[in-house]
Amino acid sequence: MNELKKIKESADYIKNAGFSEGTIGIILGTGLGNLVTKIEIEKELSYTDIPHFPESTVEFHSGKLIYGKLGGKQVIAMQGRFHYYEGYTMNEIVFPVRVMKMLGITNLLVSNAAGAINTSFKKGELMLITDHINLQSNALIGANIPELGTRFPDMSEPYSKKLNHISRKIAETNQIKLHEGTYVSVQGPMLETAAEYRYLDRIGADAVGMSTTPEVIAANHMGLPVLAISVLTDECDYNNLKPVDISEIIAVAGKAEKKLSVLFEGIVASI
Repeated sequence: MNELKKIKESADYIKNAGFSEGTIGIILGTGLGNLVTKIEIEKELSYTDIPHFPESTVEFHSGKLIYGKLGGKQVIAMQGRFHYYEGYTMNEIVFPVRVMKMLGITNLLVSNAAGAINTSFKKGELMLITDHINLQSNALIGANIPELGTRFPDMSEPYSKKLNHISRKIAETNQIKLHEGTYVSVQGPMLETAAEYRYLDRIGADAVGMSTTPEVIAANHMGLPVLAISVLTDECDYNNLKPVDISEIIAVAGKAEKKLSVLFEGIVASI
């Protein structure tokens, strides 16, 4: 079965399940699934029930598609995303984004947990992603799907200036420190060596993670405006590198998520 037919079949199934008019899509990153407590949930579907949907294998990703109201707007939220290091193809990773676009979303908000390479950033703080460096593959390799977008999509503005402006205003209103910077995505799942952090710093990265760019590239391919925010969960000072346990990263993400939830709710209300 071709990819477009799979996307349409998934979208039809989700529509028939009552996900009728979502306008904003949300992807919740590692340790950041509790934003759904702020959503007035009307419907939810397990990924395992949706035709052609991948299944999340990471223990701190719930694997549910949520439909409801946030900030007075109808949203479709992914509680749990897919990563290259789990063994998925790039098409599988971006499949839900393509389905959400077919369901009618007009903006995409993305969150992730990331390590702070910029030494002026501290763990527990947030970073608005204004640009990225993609060191993974991407889902546009292979035959193009013209119904989704052009063969050679422009990436001069991968993150929406309009949505970024809104996020700055919401952060200022709520007195939330919001750094800005470039996110680099690597394959993972191992964390980086000191030499690798030094390299990423020298090529212009402020934060590093293992997700986000595949979905952002796919969204740009479809002309879907994107906003992305990283929760900085550890400090990657390559001159003074210390061991980091993933449980510590999840704990920091959980604490910082309160600020992220305030931001996302305000952004959604202002779109």
